[in-house]
Amino acid sequence: MPRTLFVTTALPYANGSFHIGHIMEYIQADIWVRAMRMAGHTVHFVGADDTHGAPIMLKAEAEGITPQQLVARIAAERPQYLSGFHIAFDHWHSTDSPENVELSQDIYRKLRAADLIETREIEQFFDPVKGMFLPDRYIKGECPKCHAKDQYGDSCEVCGAVYAPTDLVDPYSTLTNARPVLKKSDHFFFKLSDPRCVEFLQEWTTGANAQGSKRLQAEVLAKTREWLGNGDEQANLGDWDISRDAPYFGIEIPDAPGKYFYVWLDAPIGYLASLKAYCAKVNLDFDALIDPASDTEQVHFIGKDIVYFHALFWPATLKFSGRKVPDQLNVHGFITVSGEKMSKSRGTGISPLRYLELGMNAEWMRYYIAAKLNARVEDIDFNPDDFVARVNSDLVGKYVNIASRAANFISKHFDGALGYSGDAAKLSAHWQSATNAIQADIEAREFGRAIREIMAHADQINQAFDAAQPWLIAKTLAQADTTQREALQHICSSALAGFKALSVMLSPILPALSQRVATELFGLTRNFVWSDAGVLPTRINTFKHLMQRVEPTMLDALFEAPAPEAAPQAAALVPGGEPIAEIITIDDFVKIDLRVARIVNCEHVEGSTKLLRLTLDVGEGRHRNVFSGIKSAYEPAQLIGRLTALVANLAPRKMKFGVSEGMVLAASHADANADAGIYLLDPASGAQPGMRIR
Repeated sequence: MPRTLFVTTALPYANGSFHIGHIMEYIQADIWVRAMRMAGHTVHFVGADDTHGAPIMLKAEAEGITPQQLVARIAAERPQYLSGFHIAFDHWHSTDSPENVELSQDIYRKLRAADLIETREIEQFFDPVKGMFLPDRYIKGECPKCHAKDQYGDSCEVCGAVYAPTDLVDPYSTLTNARPVLKKSDHFFFKLSDPRCVEFLQEWTTGANAQGSKRLQAEVLAKTREWLGNGDEQANLGDWDISRDAPYFGIEIPDAPGKYFYVWLDAPIGYLASLKAYCAKVNLDFDALIDPASDTEQVHFIGKDIVYFHALFWPATLKFSGRKVPDQLNVHGFITVSGEKMSKSRGTGISPLRYLELGMNAEWMRYYIAAKLNARVEDIDFNPDDFVARVNSDLVGKYVNIASRAANFISKHFDGALGYSGDAAKLSAHWQSATNAIQADIEAREFGRAIREIMAHADQINQAFDAAQPWLIAKTLAQADTTQREALQHICSSALAGFKALSVMLSPILPALSQRVATELFGLTRNFVWSDAGVLPTRINTFKHLMQRVEPTMLDALFEAPAPEAAPQAAALVPGGEPIAEIITIDDFVKIDLRVARIVNCEHVEGSTKLLRLTLDVGEGRHRNVFSGIKSAYEPAQLIGRLTALVANLAPRKMKFGVSEGMVLAASHADANADAGIYLLDPASGAQPGMRIR
């Protein structure tokens, strides 16, 4: 039966560009949405920017712009990513919108009317210089467990301990370096521990949706048991602080001057706000779609790091505000690069925009990610060598190879006409049955299994083609009898019928390529649907090249950071001929965190004529790895034990030799190979690793 689905992905935070983790999630959701549409279902696929909160407010302030201007700048980037990777949202919106303000305040009022909102006095750290309460991530200090320095207010990156900001030793504000003070404030809490919420969540998390499927994957359900308990075990749910004090960029809480909704309250409501804006644009009844009695299925694709919000707070918020609750959470793991955790701060991410700027085919990435994904909550790994091998072998060597070989015989000898001398009905049934199985796998989000089956079918087609040796028949076709002509036509037509079926199977994964196959090769005036697989083609147009191979050098370029643009320079010169750089303000300078570091080890970098690998102690409780182009001036043994100056907050850079986590400072003329040489800066004796250079 035709279904109506409301599908979303997690909302990206609007303080930065998309990373490959976002693109992975959007590709997964987009493939599933396209598969559902191919089956004739109606899908409303919407997204939005998550725009509120202290980080955006503070970043905009640092840049001297309004939060709205920052959000608008980030939002302007989104289309090039989404269209570039063929991700077809119906609508893209913002949580800083009239629809979200209206919905958030209405939902809050309904929760308050249901006696699920409570006011409590809390005590938290306050920055007396900045004049604001500090989120945990803006407080640092010494870990109370392992005593590592400069750890965040909620967890230690060295020993992994989790604690309250008030547990930190010698805490300080990362905004002003001031010591925060404890200050009291009234906050609003959503009473998730209320027996009504607990009872509902016990039912919702363990229940099934309208299709008879579990709402939650087994791993996610198991995780919710830790919070909700099993059987006679008591639920361990804490009430949820949904308010923040001014100054804060967000939605004002009704009847509470100076109070704003915490970003995680209004962010998921942004799903509804985006749907509402889309409904207004295309004249759909929004209220009917989200009515609790509606048969619209609400499906969310999210990462495993935000399960708590989506499996507990979000369904309870919807239930007790009188809205339809989600039908399904589809949770995925993280993406790693060659086994390293994806992290923008550690420099181990792939830039999707750079991928596109290098001219790399977006459908290579769609195919590779799909081949790694399944319906479980598992991390996937992007390995450059595997990427090259899989795309070239599967897509070019197996799939496209079928059409490029068979189509030429049909065009040359049969003027594009296809013919089948065997049991055409059996061939048709075979391909429709095979495609139905692939459809079921994709709808179940078993993308990797679907691709393995598709490539197994491609292998069988190629093997049958090779065994029939049509090129030998074609050599003597002028003298061949009718039977031989029919055999050649049948061999090539059967291969192309299989190629068409494979193209149908791959349509959700390779939408642009499959559209070309449908229109350019088979002459359709529309995109493929699932039922096309069993319709044997009768004619083809002239085959056109479909896909190029991946060159390994493309991957080298992808992981090589582009050279930074040269900053404007002033006219004044100093000895050595290098001009003084443009004027900056003290605000520009204090953004650079210079630290004293001790060189605990130094070694040559194999394969590099310029670099030394420095192992640095910066007083963090761990060592940093930094590459420096000072090989021409120093032998490693000269540097071990010396102090030096480090730019500690420089974004890590992934190089072919490893990740460099900062930059040591050295003096030289513009030409680093000049006779004057290179001189590593070293602080005076008595300085200690970790001291800040001001």
